[in-house]
Amino acid sequence: MIINFWGNLKELLRPQFRGLNRIEYELRREASVKDIVEALGVPHTEVGRLTVDGRDISFSSIGSNNDRMDVYPLCPPVDVLTATLLRPEPLPGITFAVDVNVGKLATLLRMAGFDTFYRNGISDPELIEVAVREQRILLSKDTDLLKRKAVVFGYLVREIHPEKQLAEVVRLFGIQGQFKPLSRCLRCNGLLRAVEKEHVIDQLEPLTKKYYDSFRQCRRCNNIYWPGSHRDKMLALLARYGECQDIA
Repeated sequence: MIINFWGNLKELLRPQFRGLNRIEYELRREASVKDIVEALGVPHTEVGRLTVDGRDISFSSIGSNNDRMDVYPLCPPVDVLTATLLRPEPLPGITFAVDVNVGKLATLLRMAGFDTFYRNGISDPELIEVAVREQRILLSKDTDLLKRKAVVFGYLVREIHPEKQLAEVVRLFGIQGQFKPLSRCLRCNGLLRAVEKEHVIDQLEPLTKKYYDSFRQCRRCNNIYWPGSHRDKMLALLARYGECQDIA
């Protein structure tokens, strides 16, 4: 079997296969193309298209030693809301589940208004269960996690710095125009609502009581937010990576 990997998939190959223009892979047992691709090091979540002799195939197709297979990366913007041959059951919306190895990315996604599940200390099986049950895109730096069969929509985050990770995810899924800044709780992901100062005044520090009159409170955990200097910094950060017309 002759296999060509294209684009940034080459960097995910096992070390012995990197730098090769094509890989000669001998099948010794029946295997799906998903298993073949992942045996060479590339998680199926990173694949945007598969062809054999120019014909599009699914992950469940069985490989043959006579095949010439081309494996293409995800091509931005990735549309997770439309059925494809590789992922025939689309998502109902764009929401995320974030692994602990990119935990700061979860805060930035929530800051931008995206429904983002994150829990420190969660096990891999629990995280996958949440992503599958709640139909979320799983974001991680763990290639083995993203190779799990149950994971349909996921992405291997390449960048190291959290802000660059945000830019990477926003560009990949084409969600620059879907920002709803400061509409979610950074602590628990709950939605925020406007609240009268008199209703939360007993929970405020003296200086906050004195200098601020506008407040928002999380519907889930009751955490309180107000427009301090940190707000302008967060909005400036978000403006670098998306459109922030509707500001909470």
